[in-house]
Amino acid sequence: MSKSIFYHAGCPVCVSAEHDIIDLAGRDNVDIVHLGNNRSRINEAEQAGVKSVPALVTTNGNVLHINFGASLEEVKG
Repeated sequence: MSKSIFYHAGCPVCVSAEHDIIDLAGRDNVDIVHLGNNRSRINEAEQAGVKSVPALVTTNGNVLHINFGASLEEVKG
């Protein structure tokens, strides 16, 4: 994986974390995935090990769950 992937669901906690991640890593280094708008990538997030959002999957495959906005089950709705 060449970029980290930041998964979120658009809630205020997620949007705040998105801004912080971009400030820390740089926009060109992070693929931002809003799972509420891009539901086709929920399965990808689950396979990567994401249990809740916001979460960052690093380039080496580590999943960093940031705060707690919503479980993936809630995002699936």
